[in-house]
Formats: sequence, C-alpha cells, structure tokens
Amino acid sequence: MEMNKLIHKHYIIYKPYGYLSQFQTNSAQQNKKKLLGDLEDFPSGIMAVGRLDEKSEGLLLLTTDGKMSDYVNSKKVEKEYYALVDGRISNEAVQQLRDGVDIGIHGKKYTTKPCKVIPLEKTPNLPERSRKIRDARHGPTTWLSIILREGKFRQVRKMTSAVGCPTLRLVRVRVGRIGLDGMHVGEVMEVDKFMI
Repeated sequence: MEMNKLIHKHYIIYKPYGYLSQFQTNSAQQNKKKLLGDLEDFPSGIMAVGRLDEKSEGLLLLTTDGKMSDYVNSKKVEKEYYALVDGRISNEAVQQLRDGVDIGIHGKKYTTKPCKVIPLEKTPNLPERSRKIRDARHGPTTWLSIILREGKFRQVRKMTSAVGCPTLRLVRVRVGRIGLDGMHVGEVMEVDKFMI
C-alpha cells in the first residue's frame, strides 16, 4: 500500500522594492517591515529560494520543497539580474566583473566566479519603482545584465561597487528558464512545478 505522497506548493512572485524575503521577523524593531506574507496567504513550510535584499526587486521563487530549493541555489542554475549602476561603466570595468572581483563576505575576502556581464543599449522595460531613483541631472547611469551561477549575500551590489559603479536599482529577471514575463510588481502565481 502506497503512502500518501506529500504535495509541495510552488510560487513565482515579483518581489516589490522594500519587502524582506521572509515571512516573519524576530526583532521588535522590524515589526514595521514589509514581509512576503503581506502579498498572499502562503501555506506553512514555505521558503524563499534564494533571497533578494530589501532594496532589490524582481523574480523570487517560493516552495515548500527543500530539495528544489537546494537545487535552484546550487551553482547549476543561472540567475540574471538587471542592474542600474551609477556612471558610464568602462569596458575595463565590465571585463573585471566578467573575470571576477574581490568582495567582502562575512568579513573575509572573496573572489567572485567568472560571469556574463552585458551593458544594455536600451533601458529595460521594467515597472516604475515605488521609491524614486535619482534622475539624469545627477549624472549618467548604465544598465547591465549580470548572469551568475552563485549568489553570495548582496553579491551584485558588492561587485559593481568594487569597480566604482554602485548599484542604484537591482531587479532579478530570470532564474534558470523562469522569467518575469510581464508580471506585475507584487504579483503571485502558483505553479504545479518549476520549469528550471
């Protein structure tokens, strides 16, 4: 006789700017923070697959399946970000990002793995951010596509700062074969499985 197989739940969401990638906080001072549970009534056991920091936006996968979470977080799955950086980034700086730069992780030096970095010729078609970003009067900016197979804490922001072009806006647009595909900010889609 077969035991009932546990049915896992999977969601694709467009995390808004200003939300933490978690469902509860332990700290009393963080009670006013916006959490993922404010977007939808998710089932117990749900977890974010690879977090986005509070100031980052975009594609976030949620699941109750720990094995799926481990797989997506492994170095086998690409994650693509659009990063708006301060200044006109030089070809040399782009090459440095591609080759790997030294950043700090938990107080230790870490050299990022080689990755794909492509300056975008046009501004990507993204929804307006809820909090205004400085405008062109404050100097030029550059949009980059950055594709990684790793995801250290605040890695993309630390990488662009390391080459002198701090990130002003960061949006994850793809995880494996899953993209934002016209989703609206704050939208939640339940799916049967992740087509990674």
